Amino acid sequence: MKLKLLALVLGLQTVWILGTTFVQERGLAVGKVILLETQPVDPRDLLRGDYITLNYKISNVALNAFTPPQTNPLPPGKTVYVALQQDGAFYTMAKASTEPISPEIGQVVLRGRTQAWWNASAVHLEYGLERYYVREGTGNPPRGKITVQVAVPASGRAQIKEVLLDGKPYIEAMKESAR
Repeated sequence: MKLKLLALVLGLQTVWILGTTFVQERGLAVGKVILLETQPVDPRDLLRGDYITLNYKISNVALNAFTPPQTNPLPPGKTVYVALQQDGAFYTMAKASTEPISPEIGQVVLRGRTQAWWNASAVHLEYGLERYYVREGTGNPPRGKITVQVAVPASGRAQIKEVLLDGKPYIEAMKESAR
């Protein structure tokens, strides 16, 4: 009996790990790849190593950009859906809502969460794309434009596909700057 219970527990854990991996990999494989413009900050996590904090232009959403327009700031942790449309090389915000929205032709929808914010006329959103871990010693990039390729599946839970520094993959750009 105890052996069957142990086998069941191990089986469920294995299914959970494989399922999580499948969902993440499927999102990267079939999600629409878009390009986002960033505004970086460069911290370091003592337990996890170097990373770049990425602050996107789509992270701050004015209350009047919501459908319907919001009159009061949203509480931290509220789910927000943001429709993005292509504007040149990058995707920019078209509209936002606290209810799920369907994208129009040429749009993708990201799902984010509100964060504590001091601005009464806007909300700050996090999409789960704000940290990009890099090799130790490479978390402080030279001056340059950082952009991010993001895979956006139908669920709206986007994942970073690649970080670019002046149009080159981050790792390659850092190798070149070290020379």
